[in-house]
Amino acid sequence: MYPGLKNVSTISMIMKSTKIVAALFFGCFFVWSCENDMREVQNLSKKSIGVEEGKEIESYLSQEGKVKAKLTAPLMLRYQNDTPKVEFPKTLRVDFYNDSTKVESKLFAKYGRYLENENKVFLRDSVIVFNMAGDTLICKELYWDQLKAKFYTDKNVIIRKPDQKVYGTGLDADQDFKNITIKNVHDSYLNIPDSSFLGE
Repeated sequence: MYPGLKNVSTISMIMKSTKIVAALFFGCFFVWSCENDMREVQNLSKKSIGVEEGKEIESYLSQEGKVKAKLTAPLMLRYQNDTPKVEFPKTLRVDFYNDSTKVESKLFAKYGRYLENENKVFLRDSVIVFNMAGDTLICKELYWDQLKAKFYTDKNVIIRKPDQKVYGTGLDADQDFKNITIKNVHDSYLNIPDSSFLGE
């Protein structure tokens, strides 16, 4: 036997052990690294699927080739999840048009949420709707059904007309605001002009 052979085999075994340890170390590193990358990928996909933002929005609603409404808002957030929705967190305004594309009524709210699957808009905070005849609806919450061209709520409402003010709970109204039904009227006041100018 050669005297250096024992040392060579020992060195060879140490080298093999070092390679195995190195392989295990780098294998674990890559597994850990992959887990980290997977989390990042998932977070990126959540961000891209999560929320889209739009500013200075102007959107039109048309039915049968005719423009029926124009929506404007300073900010729009679109959520791409199981139930897609669009939010208008910093106010919105809608102008409603008749068949001659003349504005017949207007809507303002501090917050709005469009439920895409239902074609409905939920409105909240200082909701005001009025038509060109001077009829005005004031309420805290209101739904706008785009397919039926209707407004409805089960909350308290105030209706102001040129000659009358009505307080109630629950409302159904056409989008043009010509036909209004208050479900439960609490108070109603007529605006009667002062007749003192007629004399005795």
